Amino acid sequence: MSTTSQASQRINALLDENSFVEIGGLVTARATDFNLKQTETPSDGVITGYGVIDGNLVYVYSQDASVLNGTIGEMHAKKIANLYDLAMKTGAPVIGLIDSAGLRLQEATDALNGFGEIYMKQTLASGVIPQITAIFGTCGGGLAVIPTLTDFTFMEADKAKLFVNSPNAIDGNEISKCDTSAATFQSEEAGIVDVVADEASILAQIRQLVSVLPANNAEIALDECTDDLNRGCAEIANCVGDTSIALSQIADNGIFVEVKQNYAKDMVAGFIKLNGATVGAVANRTEVYNDEGEVTEKFDAVLSARGAEKAADFINFCDAFDIPVLSLTNVKGFAATKCAEKKMAKAVAKLTYAFANATVPKVNVVIGKAYGSAYVAMNSKAIGADITIAWPNAEIGAMDANLAAKIICDGQGADAIDACAKEYAALQNNVVSAAKRGYVDQIVEPVDTRKYVIGAFEMLATKSEGRPEKKHGTV
Repeated sequence: MSTTSQASQRINALLDENSFVEIGGLVTARATDFNLKQTETPSDGVITGYGVIDGNLVYVYSQDASVLNGTIGEMHAKKIANLYDLAMKTGAPVIGLIDSAGLRLQEATDALNGFGEIYMKQTLASGVIPQITAIFGTCGGGLAVIPTLTDFTFMEADKAKLFVNSPNAIDGNEISKCDTSAATFQSEEAGIVDVVADEASILAQIRQLVSVLPANNAEIALDECTDDLNRGCAEIANCVGDTSIALSQIADNGIFVEVKQNYAKDMVAGFIKLNGATVGAVANRTEVYNDEGEVTEKFDAVLSARGAEKAADFINFCDAFDIPVLSLTNVKGFAATKCAEKKMAKAVAKLTYAFANATVPKVNVVIGKAYGSAYVAMNSKAIGADITIAWPNAEIGAMDANLAAKIICDGQGADAIDACAKEYAALQNNVVSAAKRGYVDQIVEPVDTRKYVIGAFEMLATKSEGRPEKKHGTV
């Protein structure tokens, strides 16, 4: 392996020192059209091999833009496909470092077939081994399918480009108007990219992600816990708004690995460790705080279509890899805009299906409002939550008491409506009422959330739950 190419430097920076072993280093292009025979194609533009991250086996391919612009030809694709075969045999993640001009035109149908071979391997590997991609240069056309077939995608903030159609090829658009290939667009609008950062930070964050993921769908991600299992969460009651902070308080050693952090910020998704075991977490969010403790964004406590889809995709990943799911619920309804309405029902159906279909241990903590069908979709006991915990001041019911009173006491005076609202809140929305009906298993003080959630997952560790025999669902 060349030690000077950027492709090799990225591999060395990603993996544990001196751990990389190259495979197929002498492979070159077989095509001879358009004078390719006279063109040097070392490693055919992609370095492939294996190494370790914190001692964990991983397979890596890194495209070399200095060789025919990193384009994918027949042998380039075969090297990546071969890497997937090895990863599937040994049960280890595949990490792709992308920097390529796309299809190698000089190889035409051979290159096109190569794209399909990679797609096929990725499809077979989906749900069996984790797949991670990081985009450092160009990733366009059919190549853009590769990161979207993987589980997690990272993108360099300034130089990386991700697109199916280049910005200038889109009717009514040019790159100066809207750079649809930029990391900002792909992370905030398209929702394809999980993390946008500089190159060094991306490689460090991939290492962190690998450390919390299981190597495959038959392995449990478990480390020794160095945090106090009975540690109180002193400030968590103040974190109902920004649940990314609440999750970090619950987590072992305060570590929360967030995914799709710039997309649908009203829904938080990511991984935490609880007593050393990896848990996937999703949570409604109404506020975003910056590092200085200032509120930078605010949202209503409602489900958005984007937020529901984001959570559903994440839950499906967790279920595929036997990762338990924790939810923090604070939702009073659905986003009510014309744009949201186009996708809302389908998105909420996907979220409902994801929670209901998942057979992993599922724990829900109601930390605020839990009203109507939006609450039902957020991992309620009705759709399969194994344990439901609620804070004492939580509210669970069909709708806000004031709205319910206006309907019940329609045509009556303000005093009657106020009295009805108070009665409704006490009888119907009180968390104790829900607990009396069996919809809440435990009412715990916020400070004790961590130890009760850990206890619930410990109890559920041997959970086994069947489903009707079928090939797969269709939602």
